[in-house]
Amino acid sequence: MDTRTVGLSSADRQHTKSPRRASESSSRTAPSTRSLRTLLLGISAATVLISTPAAAAASSTKDSASPAPTIPSAVVDSDYHSEGKLDPDKVELGRLLFFDKILSGNRNISCATCHHPRHGTSDALALPFGEGPSGLGPDRKPGETTSTAVHGRVPRNSPALFNLGAKEFERLFHDGRVESDPNGYYEGGFITPAKWKLPTGLDNLLAAQAMFPVTSAGEMAGAKGENPVADAASLNNAAGPGGVWELLAERLQEIPEYVDLFKAAFPNVSEASDISFVHAANAIASFEADAFRADDSPFDRYLRGDTKAMGDSARRGMDLFYGEANCSSCHSGKFQTDHSFHAIAMPQIGPGKGDGKHSDYWRETGQQAFVEDFGRGRVTVRAEDNFKFRTPSLRGVAVTGPWGHAGAYESLEAVVRHHLDPVASLEEYRTEASPLVPLDNVLELTASGSRFQHDLMTSGRRNGFLVRDTWVQKHPELRGRIAAANELQPIELSDGRVADLLAFLEALTDPAMVDMQSLEPKRVPSGLPVVD
Repeated sequence: MDTRTVGLSSADRQHTKSPRRASESSSRTAPSTRSLRTLLLGISAATVLISTPAAAAASSTKDSASPAPTIPSAVVDSDYHSEGKLDPDKVELGRLLFFDKILSGNRNISCATCHHPRHGTSDALALPFGEGPSGLGPDRKPGETTSTAVHGRVPRNSPALFNLGAKEFERLFHDGRVESDPNGYYEGGFITPAKWKLPTGLDNLLAAQAMFPVTSAGEMAGAKGENPVADAASLNNAAGPGGVWELLAERLQEIPEYVDLFKAAFPNVSEASDISFVHAANAIASFEADAFRADDSPFDRYLRGDTKAMGDSARRGMDLFYGEANCSSCHSGKFQTDHSFHAIAMPQIGPGKGDGKHSDYWRETGQQAFVEDFGRGRVTVRAEDNFKFRTPSLRGVAVTGPWGHAGAYESLEAVVRHHLDPVASLEEYRTEASPLVPLDNVLELTASGSRFQHDLMTSGRRNGFLVRDTWVQKHPELRGRIAAANELQPIELSDGRVADLLAFLEALTDPAMVDMQSLEPKRVPSGLPVVD
């Protein structure tokens, strides 16, 4: 999930799915091959600026012109935290929390809503609808009432969660605003939007990431005036007394079944009052690391010695990926990512993140908003990082569309072809064909006397609001800024070679990614509905 508000303030216990673990056999390594151009930099499943620590971390960004690496060795247990052996009580607790709407301000959305196993740990939408609507994936649409309409779209694509329990993942979110803190800037152990207010005790980066979606108004907290969690989030109070994390922990403390589960999972929880949101985040991270580990794809089996695991086209695509097309100069390593940030002229659709100072939208619509998304630049506060986004892992890429940080491309082939000539593709992109779901009703915060209230926008204001979905892409100057930041040079590949690359990307799909319905519990301890 992309976190919008990140202040200091994004009988059923039998878990029938047991993720298959691949053997620890020796792996093959192919020799390095020559480089042509960088390809496939930014395929993606899916507001406080971090200052000096993030800027320092940005200085370690890898040079995109570095030589292409060799084919990686096979994934093994030791690549994961806890050697891939996670506490089953903590995993089970995390599973229930992941699917429980108790963690949202209005009790109407769970982590699973935007990261559902049915949709490749994403939601199959270009841009998510956060709290408010009902339904999953493409069926999730805002309603016509103030309780089911939304204040807008979540501005970035919901990223997939596959293999995030691996140790090498040291930056999360599209802009990397949650990352490891090897220099010890903060006592909490991670560089995050909460800075020094991040609590201690988080097990790993994945647990640190789980602290933030609940603080986002559009994603899980709700809008100001709707509930105490939303009010705390509106005041940028996540960590303080009466903050988001304390309020949610208190909810869990009041549910006897959860208290028993926390006692079983954590030795330092002996009574309800010991439960903190850090415990919840650690449990959710354990579940995600266990359930969404996926390292038995045809490519994995090939690396472990099964030369027949991939077909001829996929093997040709692999040779291109690690050779002439040089995709691996950025999609490197065991999980096909360099964990760095690159600008590849990906179209921006949706409302943006409020970046920039360009005022044309404001003048034309009368609505006070800036509509650009600077990506990594909004974290490091460096102009040279504007429009750069984190290189996503390509594991399961075939099942995690739409693709791009704003979900601009609805087919895998389309986003691959974007990389062949990013600037030309950006210029040719037509917002009329974007995969954005229509938004017929939009809420806005108003006031009546001394009370806040949320009313549906009038048709005129709604039309002005919806213009922002296409504003950047249709505005020559703003689109030109994205183009000017592009790092990729055009490359020519025949249709046949593109087909081979696609076959290789398909070979990065573990069969377990396709059928994960057994992860979904029939009930959760809060008693709230699991499925809308």
